[in-house]
Amino acid sequence: MKPLKTYFAAWMLLLLALSAAACGNQTTKSTDTAAEATETAQVVETTTESTETITTTANTTASGAIDATDLFSDRDLTQTADLSGAKRLTVADGETLTITEEGVYVISGSAAEAQILVEADDSAKVQLVLSGVSITNTSTPCIYVKSADKVFVTTAEGTENTLSVTGTFTADGDTNTDAAIFSRDDLVLNGLGTLTVSSTDNGITTKDDMKITGGTIHITCVSDALEANDSIAVADGTVTIASQKNGLHAANDEDDTSGWIYICGGTLNVTAAKDGVKAATIIQIDGGAITVTASEGIEATYIQINDGAINVTASDDGINASQKSTAYSSLIEINGGTITVNMGQGDTDAIDSNGAIVVNGGTLDLTAQSPFDYDTTGTYNGGTIIVNGETVNTITNQMMGGMGGMGGMQQGGMPQGGMGGMQPPQGGMGGPGGMQGGPQHG
Repeated sequence: MKPLKTYFAAWMLLLLALSAAACGNQTTKSTDTAAEATETAQVVETTTESTETITTTANTTASGAIDATDLFSDRDLTQTADLSGAKRLTVADGETLTITEEGVYVISGSAAEAQILVEADDSAKVQLVLSGVSITNTSTPCIYVKSADKVFVTTAEGTENTLSVTGTFTADGDTNTDAAIFSRDDLVLNGLGTLTVSSTDNGITTKDDMKITGGTIHITCVSDALEANDSIAVADGTVTIASQKNGLHAANDEDDTSGWIYICGGTLNVTAAKDGVKAATIIQIDGGAITVTASEGIEATYIQINDGAINVTASDDGINASQKSTAYSSLIEINGGTITVNMGQGDTDAIDSNGAIVVNGGTLDLTAQSPFDYDTTGTYNGGTIIVNGETVNTITNQMMGGMGGMGGMQQGGMPQGGMGGMQPPQGGMGGPGGMQGGPQHG
């Protein structure tokens, strides 16, 4: 029989071995857990970056010709998409990506003769997040919104996206789909990336309302660069246009009381063969930096400038109020902003109205043989007017090739007959011009 202490020693050795083994397992498990924790942290960090919300601000006013208080929704101004439930799609040669349901779609890839087609319910809001997309077509839009309530075309941060149509557009039944991006419904352009559009006809067209709230957009086209039936509203973003026709154009061939443009921010650089910024009814500028080189710089029935930095170089009329709508009388009303107009030689006018001109404030720096031309009245109430380098405090009329004094020029007060005989817009008054009933938002 072995001594008790021998058994005790053996027992202690066994316990020590078991303890060491247990400690070894414990160490391995701890290392695995640390690795899992690190991996999880990396996933969370990536998710946080991709879902960071970036918004812009629309410096709208309620007291202008257009009541723009609720013109831009929160989603319009959000430059990043919520990707938590997004679907990811890739364009391919000769294929159509058809989107039939509301949601967010992240799209990438390069393709020829391809199309992104939105054919959803009339109540659907669809967001197309372009994340490195390049589409070149011969005769069809690269993005075609056939039906939806509203479609957002959002460029992802740091991405370059190119949409090009090189040939003659083919109609879709009775619809002349004549733009690289063609929409029958409301369209919002935003994001943090770059979108380059080239077209043998229009650049971006909607038969409803268009909003631009962000992104960098380059458009080269034969016809209108940005075209809308009802309205174009710009809050932010950088847009560069080279058009053989018009830069921004809002008009409805079937309703001359529709078609207006509102700008309160962003940077617009427009080179156009015809009109730089053109609307049938109202153009209201509350801010932004606008540079236009065109035959006619800015043209509408009623033009109201409240703020902004505007630089126009034109060969016909710099800023022109022309009777295009039965809802208003021709009027140019300047309340603020810094406006520089440089005119070419010949029968050209820097500020030309088929009705009245009213200057209440701002700074006008005009270089022109004919600084002002109006048919009814010209009223100076305040602000700074510089004509060919000389500061003046009157609005002279150069109507009919320089016959000064015609048209009832006044200094101080309102034009004879009120605001140039301006009729109030349909839908009620919302401030001193007060057009209400802008596009639906959401």
